[in-house]
Amino acid sequence: MLPVADAERLILDLIQPLSETETVSLESATGRILAASVTSGLDFPYWDNSAMDGYAVRWEDLKSCDRTHPQTFPIIEEIPAGSQPQKTLESGQAARIFTGAIMPPGADTVIMQEDTERNGDTVTILAAPQPYDFVRKKGEYYQAGTTLLNTGTLIDAPELAILASAKCNPLKVYRRPRVAIFSTGDELITPDQSLTPGKIVDSNQYALTAFLISQGAVPINLGIVPDQTQQLKATISRAIRTADFVLSTGGVSVGDYDYVQDVLTQLGGKIHLNSVAIKPGKPLTVATFNQNNQPCVYFGIPGNPVSALVTCWRFVKPALQKLSGNAEDPRGKFIQGRTNQALKASGKRETYLWGNVVWQGTEYQFNLAGGVHSSGNLINLATTNALAVVPVGETLIHPGSMVQIMTFR
Repeated sequence: MLPVADAERLILDLIQPLSETETVSLESATGRILAASVTSGLDFPYWDNSAMDGYAVRWEDLKSCDRTHPQTFPIIEEIPAGSQPQKTLESGQAARIFTGAIMPPGADTVIMQEDTERNGDTVTILAAPQPYDFVRKKGEYYQAGTTLLNTGTLIDAPELAILASAKCNPLKVYRRPRVAIFSTGDELITPDQSLTPGKIVDSNQYALTAFLISQGAVPINLGIVPDQTQQLKATISRAIRTADFVLSTGGVSVGDYDYVQDVLTQLGGKIHLNSVAIKPGKPLTVATFNQNNQPCVYFGIPGNPVSALVTCWRFVKPALQKLSGNAEDPRGKFIQGRTNQALKASGKRETYLWGNVVWQGTEYQFNLAGGVHSSGNLINLATTNALAVVPVGETLIHPGSMVQIMTFR
C-alpha cells in the first residue's frame, strides 16, 4: 500500500493539463478556466468619479474649514450618475454630485452630504476634507493594456464581474474535461428497478455525476456493467476512447469477481497504483492509456459509496483541477481545527472521518457526524462538509485536540 501523500504525488505526476481550447461568451463563462491571459483597452475606473453622494469641490478651497469656520459656495451644476459634467469648477464653487458620477473638470475632492448644509443654490461645507476624499481616480484599479487575469484563472463571480466591466467578451477557455463513469457488479440495479433480495441500488452513478459537475467536468454515464469480462472489456475500451478520465466503481479489490485490473492489462493499460494506505478507500487502481496520442487516466475506485466519494475528494479532485488547466496548486486543501469529539482509528492507515467544520470566533472546530462510520453508510454523510484526518500510527485523538481537516464543500 502506498502512503496517501505519495499516491497523490504519483497521480498528479501522471496528469498533463488540457491544451484544447474553445471560445465562450461571458454568459457561458462561469466555472471555466482561462486559456489565455486577458487584457483590456479600458482603464478602470473609466474616469475620475465620485464614491459618495455629496459635493465636488477644490481641496485648496477647504483646507481650514470646520464647523466653527464653515464656508459657503454656490452650486454651479448637478451631476447625476450616467451624465457628463457641463461646466468647469472654478475656485470657490461646488457641484452637486452623486455616487458614480464623473468628476467635473477643476474638482479634485468630494464632500459627503452629511458634512454639508444646503440652502437653495448654495451649500455650506462644515468639515475640512483630505485631498481626493471620495474620488475614484481613472485607472486607479486597473490600467489599460496590462494583464487583467492570468491564464489558468477559474472564472467565478468576482472574475466574471471584472471581465464584464472591462468589456472582455468573448473569452478563450480550456475545454471541459470529459470523464466516463460506470459501476460494476451483478448486484447493482437502477433506482427505477424492483429491489429484490441481494440487489443494491447503484447510488455511485448519481454521486459521481454530481461530483464531476461540481468540478466543471462533463460526465459520460456508461451505466452498470455486470461481472462479465467481455462486457467489462467492451465498456472500458469505449470509455478510454471517448474520455480524458475514466471513473469506475467496484471490481478493484481482491475478490473472485474483481476483473478490472486484468482487463486494463489486456487493453494495454499501464497500472501505476493498486492500493493506498487510506481508510476508507484502500483499493484504488490508477492506470494510463495512450489512444492516438491522447492520454487517458483510469481510476478504478471502491464500490462502497463513502469510499468512492472520499477517493474522489482526496485523489480525483486534485487530478481534475490539474487536468482542467487551473493554475492553483491542485494538492488537497487542509486546515487546522479543534475536534469536539474523540476520533478513533486502527492506526494502520490514514483515516478520514466525516463531519462538519465551523469557525468559532478564533479557530475552526470539527464536529464528528453521528452514527456508524462505515464505508457503506451514506446516511450520516449527508450535510457534512469536511473530513478529519487521523494519521497512520495514531489510534485516538482526544476531544479538544488540534486535528488536520480537509474540506470538500
